Amino acid sequence: MKYISTRGGCSPQNFEQVLLTGLAPDGGLFIPETLPTVSVEQIRAMGSLSYADLALDLVTPFVDGEIPTSDLKTIIDQSYEAFDHPEVAPITQLSEREYLLELYHGPTLAFKDFALQVLGRLLDYVLERNDQRVVILGATSGDTGSAALEGCRHSERVEIYILHPYQRVSDVQRKQMTTVPGKNVFNLAIEGNFDDCQRIVKAAFADQSFLPNDKSLVAVNSINWARILMQIVYYFYSALKLGAPDKRVSFSVPTGNFGDIYAGYLAKCMGLPIDRLIVATNKNDILHRFISANEYAKSELTKTFSPSMDILVSSNFERYLYDLFAKDPRAVSEFMQHSGEKPLSVTSEQWAQMNECFDSSSVDDNTTCQVINELFNKNSVLVDPHTAVGVKSGRDCFENSRSPIVTLATAHPAKFSEAIQAAGLNKPKLPEHLKDLFSREERYTILHNDLLAVTDFIRKHS
Repeated sequence: MKYISTRGGCSPQNFEQVLLTGLAPDGGLFIPETLPTVSVEQIRAMGSLSYADLALDLVTPFVDGEIPTSDLKTIIDQSYEAFDHPEVAPITQLSEREYLLELYHGPTLAFKDFALQVLGRLLDYVLERNDQRVVILGATSGDTGSAALEGCRHSERVEIYILHPYQRVSDVQRKQMTTVPGKNVFNLAIEGNFDDCQRIVKAAFADQSFLPNDKSLVAVNSINWARILMQIVYYFYSALKLGAPDKRVSFSVPTGNFGDIYAGYLAKCMGLPIDRLIVATNKNDILHRFISANEYAKSELTKTFSPSMDILVSSNFERYLYDLFAKDPRAVSEFMQHSGEKPLSVTSEQWAQMNECFDSSSVDDNTTCQVINELFNKNSVLVDPHTAVGVKSGRDCFENSRSPIVTLATAHPAKFSEAIQAAGLNKPKLPEHLKDLFSREERYTILHNDLLAVTDFIRKHS
C-alpha cells in the first residue's frame, strides 16, 4: 500500500515513511492511495475477536507487510495490556437508542491512548531496526501531550517536545504532561492558544534546518497517519457489539481537529454500516457552521469547559476535503491556502454530499453542565464535558438518525473537575495510579508565541 499527499506534491510513500514523516513535504497530509474495503462476511467474522485481534485484522492491510505480522501482533497486544478494562473499549447504554463508548481506560485516561500507545511502540520498533534517532514534536490541546509522553518516553532513540497553550488546559491535563520524568522529555507552555501551537509545529516541519543533520522531526499529532489508523478500530469494535453488519449505527463524536471523526468516516468508507456521523462541537464551532450552513470561516477563539475542542483550525478536515473535492489536490491546496483569509463555501452539490454523511451541533458551557448533571442524576453516569457535548449533539440530531447513536466518551471526568463542579457535582477522584499526581514535581518551560523561540529551545537541547 502507498500513501499520497492531499496536495499532490510528493511521490507516493510507504507505511514506514509516513510513520516517520507525519506532515507531507508539500504541507499536505498523507492518506492511503486506495482504501481497503471489508465485506459483510468479513465484518461478521470479526464479531468474536478481542479488541487487540480486531485491531491486528484491520491494521494489517495498511502496514502491507513492512512489519512482520507476528511483530505487529506483539506491538498491538502490548499496547492494550495497560488498559484497565478487559474489553478495552466497553459500551454503556443510556437509553433505548443512546450509548456511550468508553475510551478513557488507557494509562492517561483519554481516547488518545488508543493510538499513541501503539504509535510509541511502532516508533521504537522502526527506529531500532534502522538504528535511527528522531525528534518528536507535537502540539496538544490537553490530552495528546500526556498520551504521547506516556507512549514514547521510554524510547532511548527519541527526544520529545510537546507544546501546550499556557493556562488553557485543565490542571490534571497539565500535571499529566509536566510530571513525566525523563531527560528526553520537554514540555513547552506557549503564550497563545492551541492553534498557535499547531501553527508553530507545522512551520517547524516545513523547515527543519534548526535540527542536527542526523535527526529529523516525527509528528505525534493526528496529522500522523498512524494516529488515524488506530482510531478506526473502535468504530468497528462498538458497531460489532451493537449488531453490525446486520444493524446500522450512528456516532456522535466530540471533535476539534476532525481526526477522531475522520477515522469514523474511513470506517464507513471501508464498509462498516454507519448511518450518521455527528460532529459535536463547543462554542468554537467552525465545523458546525460549515456542515450546517456551508460557511467555513474563523471566529474568535473562546475558552470553554471542554478545552480539547478549543480549536479553530481543524487540521484533519483537509483529509476529508480531498474526497469532497473528488480527489483533486489542486482544489484542496487552493481551499487551504485561502481558508484563513476569508469565509469559504463549497458548491451546493458538494455541501449536499457532505450532509449525506455528517450532521453537527454546537453546545455552550451552560448546556454542557446541565447534561453532566442530568446524566449523573438520571443514569448514575459521570461524564467529562467533551462527552457531554457529544451526548447533547447526538440528541440534537436524533431525528436524522434511523439507528442507535453511540457517543464517544473521550476522557475520564476526573481530568475536568472544574466542569464537574460547575455542574453542581462533587469533584471526581483520580484513579489509583494517579492519586499522587498533584504532589509530583512539575517541569515545563514557558515560551513566547513564536516559532524562533521554539526552534531555538530545541536546538539548544537536541
